[in-house]
Amino acid sequence: MRDAVARFVHDGDTVVIEGFTHLICFAAGHEIIRQRRRDLTLARLTPDLIYDQMIGAGCARKLVFSWAGNPGVGSLHAFRRAVEGVGTRDSGLEIEEYSHFGMVARFAAGAARLPFWPLRDYMGTDLPRANPRIRSVTCPYTGEDLATVPALNPDVTIVHAQRADADGNTQIWGLVGVQREAAFASERVIVVVEELVDEQLIRSDPNRTAIPGMVVDAVVVEPWGAHPSYAQGYYDRDNDFYVAWEDVSRSPERLARYLDEFVYGVPDRAAYLKKQPQVARLKAKQRVSQGVNYGF
Repeated sequence: MRDAVARFVHDGDTVVIEGFTHLICFAAGHEIIRQRRRDLTLARLTPDLIYDQMIGAGCARKLVFSWAGNPGVGSLHAFRRAVEGVGTRDSGLEIEEYSHFGMVARFAAGAARLPFWPLRDYMGTDLPRANPRIRSVTCPYTGEDLATVPALNPDVTIVHAQRADADGNTQIWGLVGVQREAAFASERVIVVVEELVDEQLIRSDPNRTAIPGMVVDAVVVEPWGAHPSYAQGYYDRDNDFYVAWEDVSRSPERLARYLDEFVYGVPDRAAYLKKQPQVARLKAKQRVSQGVNYGF
């Protein structure tokens, strides 16, 4: 992880760490904080705790998003302080807001190497007034006015997944978001996996391959790299962590102490896990699906 971030994540980059509640790569976010990257544009449909931590650590200049919060708990307080311009370490954050589908459309346009994507879901909202990058176009077939959003082509996308082979062919199952689209839209891609597997295993179950190795620049093997998020088949979501974060993030001092102990104060993910004794109860029980015959 240290090598991948050092090589592929630079100051001033647009960085995407995707995953829709599932497979959110906290380990990569922590390494970016440890390497003290600055002036990043962070993009993500639903920035939650990891972006709150990165904003609190002073990594971000701008946030591009569609919803921000601590799922099921409340606000992201480092993010809120930054938007409100409160404090010094995490103030001055620029924001660019879309709907959920608006962000999906931006990634889809970026992946297709199109300049924009048309959609209808801004009717009746004031988001186009708040965000001048949402524009309209006249459909050449029907004559109707459609909203458009510009393509998003990040400098680097980081995807957490269950497994990949050494060439970066990456398999995901369970709840998925826009990991595939974000990877194809990006200039550089880091895949972080629970385990590295043989190419033959990937080939034996091809429909699970969400991201092909041809677009992957680095593969990092980082078990428990998504904690406190979850990886189906490996470990559950640490709901207690999300609840506790409400109190931590409300105070700049408590957040700084958290970063000092669990991010700056550890050299890597293995050391982080030694400070998380609760992970033992999160380990997934085995529940294997019936095999599928792909022969003919």
